[in-house]
Amino acid sequence: MKPLKGHHALVTGANRGIGAAIARHLAQAGADVSLLVRTPASAAALATELQGSGVRTAVVGADVTDATALRTAIAEAEGVLGPVFALVNNAGTAESAPFLKLDDAAFHRMLDVHLFAPLHAIRCVLPGMVARGAGRIVNVASVAGLGGAPYITAYAAAKHAEMGMTRSIGAEFREAGVLVNAVCPGYVDTDMVATALERIVKRSGITAEQALAMIIRDAGQKRLATVDEVAAAVLAYAVPACTVSGEHTTVMGEVV
Repeated sequence: MKPLKGHHALVTGANRGIGAAIARHLAQAGADVSLLVRTPASAAALATELQGSGVRTAVVGADVTDATALRTAIAEAEGVLGPVFALVNNAGTAESAPFLKLDDAAFHRMLDVHLFAPLHAIRCVLPGMVARGAGRIVNVASVAGLGGAPYITAYAAAKHAEMGMTRSIGAEFREAGVLVNAVCPGYVDTDMVATALERIVKRSGITAEQALAMIIRDAGQKRLATVDEVAAAVLAYAVPACTVSGEHTTVMGEVV
């Protein structure tokens, strides 16, 4: 079955990790996929791979924290593949530090990536979705947007803001046929988590294995979640058959 055949899906931060997995799942569901990345060359191989599955692709470049560049890139993608039906705001980064060592700039950086970038992307596509009476917006948030933890105050604050935005826009536009949802992964087997582990090892002197066991335990997980588990949750919200809005799904690694 190809529930997204004939539909354009755009994924930010689509060149690796969770974003690349989401792009693959959308393509497998029949969507024509735009890969919005900071450096277009980084997504060239993935675009070729997706084209091999019989869908059309576009690769567009922008720093998602640059509203003008983001707007230009989305317009370019729509010029190639048509109006966006499903927008997936996935691009993100994380910073960790003791609260008393966090300056205002750290909070601004996290808000720029996790609140204002998806906000600006949504503003680009939402009017067209409302005019057509159909659209899907999925924000890849985090369990940090549902709770708190030491050393991630700026990141968690930004993710809480993203969740509030998701719920509010979802409530406002569901009657117009535009459904807005969030997927909130725990720790996922990605480069971002690997980098976080390196920081913990350098700061604490414990081994990488001990650091991994610690963060998984503190998150209430049994293992790292996989990128495909996150992508499957995103796909469930991106298809035309989705009927919920302003909700979220939490993806956590469990014993299998």
